[in-house]
Amino acid sequence: MLSVFNTLTRQKEPFKPITPRVVKMYVCGPTVYNYIHIGNARSAIAFDTIRRYFEYCGYHVDYVSNFTDVDDKLIKRAAEDHTTVPAVADRFIKAFMEDTTAVNIEPATVHPRASENIPEIIAFVQALIEKGYAYESAGDVYYRARKFKKYGQLSDQRIDDLEVGASQHTADEETDRKEDPIDFALWKAAKPGEISWESPWGAGRPGWHIECSVMSTKYLGDTFDIHGGGQDLEFPHHENEIAQSEAKTGKTFANYWLHNGFVTVGDDNEKMSKSLGNFVTVHDIIKTVDPQVLRFFMATTQYRRPIQYTQANLDEAANNLDKLRNAYRNLTFRLQDATSGADAAVSEQLQTLTANFGTAMDDDFNVQNGVAAVYELAKLANVYAAKSTVQKDTLLALQTALANLTGVFGVTFEATGEVLADDAIQALIDEREAARQAKDFAKADQIRDDLKAQGIILEDTPQGVRFRKE
Repeated sequence: MLSVFNTLTRQKEPFKPITPRVVKMYVCGPTVYNYIHIGNARSAIAFDTIRRYFEYCGYHVDYVSNFTDVDDKLIKRAAEDHTTVPAVADRFIKAFMEDTTAVNIEPATVHPRASENIPEIIAFVQALIEKGYAYESAGDVYYRARKFKKYGQLSDQRIDDLEVGASQHTADEETDRKEDPIDFALWKAAKPGEISWESPWGAGRPGWHIECSVMSTKYLGDTFDIHGGGQDLEFPHHENEIAQSEAKTGKTFANYWLHNGFVTVGDDNEKMSKSLGNFVTVHDIIKTVDPQVLRFFMATTQYRRPIQYTQANLDEAANNLDKLRNAYRNLTFRLQDATSGADAAVSEQLQTLTANFGTAMDDDFNVQNGVAAVYELAKLANVYAAKSTVQKDTLLALQTALANLTGVFGVTFEATGEVLADDAIQALIDEREAARQAKDFAKADQIRDDLKAQGIILEDTPQGVRFRKE
């Protein structure tokens, strides 16, 4: 049975969805004032991998991930760029979709934007006021944190120990307008020139926390299965989501809370920051790094563990991914001379490795053990593909399994026919082979080099010469 580590209870629990074979999942998305950095990518890739495993297991996943498109950071960026907040949001949402597509992250079922849910946000805030959980002050609306008796449970903190102004989205000057320093903003009165909407409390805009409560319950219901995000969101963001959502509905907000680990940069494990000069965006990384390598690197670290982003670790991921790609190509190449039928012994080994993969992934998505099973599968594929006689059904079964298991990590392989030679390349391969038979090794080497310059890599095998695109 699949088990997950629930941050709320701080233990692994059997996963039992509200609706059989359906997973309702909300993951906090980015604040779209800049390109996403590798910390954003880590969260997006981790939960996309989790989503893909659920789908691999036959679940239907309703996956909602928001865009925060109204925020102090967007207002500041719009002022710096001499444009509007919606223009900034549109630009970086487009960039987000391009960058996440490059690393093979599936689009969410719904990508809601805060600005498109203002009426629902206002109604949600009004309901909290009517229940006595919120109050208006000088055009702002605040949530009475102490009134919610479970406040601090998710992050394992006592409310009296919580620091004033814990949220980076709450300005210090707001403190005087609060009944209690720990209260947090649901609605912010607009400052001159800021983007705003009319509300019962005057012109203003939503606080950061309220948008996720509104959009998650709007699309997934008052109670849903999984709420995910980075560890940095446990407090105050997710803590506040629980407080405001459960105060309004009187129901459990999310049954399981999953949080991914941090990303550090360089051999010294430095926290990423612009001041340290190690701030890395996906937009820049994929200009020089194969996006599939970046994806594989991040997807094959268990989601709760930290990731150390270094060139050495990227290189290791590239080497491991190349081994998987070569195994897939080896199977493809042998299809051209395979006989009919299947090898029962190999089928049994394949079944065992597939079961090992499932056992690992069922243990809170233990991708390290899961990918170990995939490496064993690649070895099995290579050994079988090197046999003098191979059978088509077994080749296809190995190929399908390799594609399906690596697909959970977001890795894709080329179509079966892509590596087969066209007439021009085959003619050069034949010419090279004739030169080798005539012991004209200089000519043979020249043909190999000419093909390599065109991005075609030749590989000599016992079954003949094959090629792959670099």
